[in-house]
Amino acid sequence: MFEYIKGDINALTPTAVILENHGMGYFINITLNTYSQLSGHTSAQLYLHQVIRDDAHLLFGFKDMKEREVFRLLISVSGVGANTARMMLSSLTSEEVKKAIFSNNSKTLQDVKGIGTKTAQRIIIELKDKIGKEDEMGEIVLSQDNTIREEALSALVMLGFAKNTITKVLDKIIKANAPTSVEELIKIALKQL
Repeated sequence: MFEYIKGDINALTPTAVILENHGMGYFINITLNTYSQLSGHTSAQLYLHQVIRDDAHLLFGFKDMKEREVFRLLISVSGVGANTARMMLSSLTSEEVKKAIFSNNSKTLQDVKGIGTKTAQRIIIELKDKIGKEDEMGEIVLSQDNTIREEALSALVMLGFAKNTITKVLDKIIKANAPTSVEELIKIALKQL
């Protein structure tokens, strides 16, 4: 997996950037928020998320890690693909998406093209627990348990276990005895799978 790429901006449109790094040009899909932050610059560093499909290997780039984290949360929801998540993060900032989810504001999510009532409600239901309470600064932060859970989920899916089964097992383990590390959570889950 790629973490980030740094290079010269060869071409920039509201939906994509071609970033040149050591003589190679990378076509990277971006959000409008990232586009506005890149406008006027000649070089950039983007945090990446790679999507591998049968017909394509796609890169999605984000100017900051918070936006990438929200993107990854959104695509974890059934029925929300990478392009839908990109559309959401082009219409709303990552903070606006998190606030809408945290406050059960499905109307804000439905204002995004392609997001209907059922999808907005599914996003809220599936992601509300993954988004922590507001801290003193007013920012919404991800809780540590959910970060550990997501990393463990990702690792177990890569090992070949079914996502639905893993999700149930991980939730049960976390409720019973909040593990302190990803490794501990994975070890306990492997015994129950």
